[in-house]
Amino acid sequence: MSRISAVLTQLKQQQRKALIPFITAGDPHPDQTVGLMNALVEGGADIVELGVPFSDPMADGPVIQLACERALVHGTSLKQILGMVKEFRRNNANTPIVLMGYLNPVEHLGLEPFADAAAEAGVDGVLIVDLAVEESAEYSRVLKARGIDLIFLLAPTSPAERIRAVASQAGGYLYYVSVKGVTGSANLDVGKVAAKLDEIRQFTDLPLAVGFGIRDAESAARVGEVSDGVIVGSALVGEIEKHQATPAVLPGLLRDKLKAMRVALDESSSSHH
Repeated sequence: MSRISAVLTQLKQQQRKALIPFITAGDPHPDQTVGLMNALVEGGADIVELGVPFSDPMADGPVIQLACERALVHGTSLKQILGMVKEFRRNNANTPIVLMGYLNPVEHLGLEPFADAAAEAGVDGVLIVDLAVEESAEYSRVLKARGIDLIFLLAPTSPAERIRAVASQAGGYLYYVSVKGVTGSANLDVGKVAAKLDEIRQFTDLPLAVGFGIRDAESAARVGEVSDGVIVGSALVGEIEKHQATPAVLPGLLRDKLKAMRVALDESSSSHH
């Protein structure tokens, strides 16, 4: 059982929801990433998603695009990011790490060398935004052979046959994009999210985590009521942007922001039982 499945199974038994923060590796500076990952865990993260900066992140809104730019200024590379995961693993053997990014950097290293290095570094899941499910069988096979889950995005517009295809290749959890549009968009309709998650559950037993549009404790709790987990990215990356000149305050800020969400999620799930 992968580390991701183990964590999500345990949460389910405890009737709790997964809190999955996202930050861009190398933002605001590569030296700070591991410290921020540790702060997220202290704030209650169950899984950490680490963005691999890319020069043309077309699925991402302006907040995460800027984060990619800040990281790339310092030359943050995929190899370097695997080094960060390795360093994080020295003190944390349990929190799953998911790399989220685009095909280009992986293709550049080569799928097999990337998969070997990721497994050795302690990566648990990989989400490649622009990997079409029709072309994913080889990725799925190579990563699974090394105990790494291939995670997919589903959207409000995903038709049944796409959901079925994704369910056949996916591992870990499914990342449901709650709004049409890029990351960091507003207007979250929890009723619509709930209806779509019900549809997705007809095709898969994988946990469903919802991202895009979760800004604060209240929206996290509302989404947690209908999903298995919430993913929070732009709200954290926005803090990094705001305080990039004084990075020493960032670990505490991110920890506290996440802690508020953790408390809200736990209260919300306990009040429903």
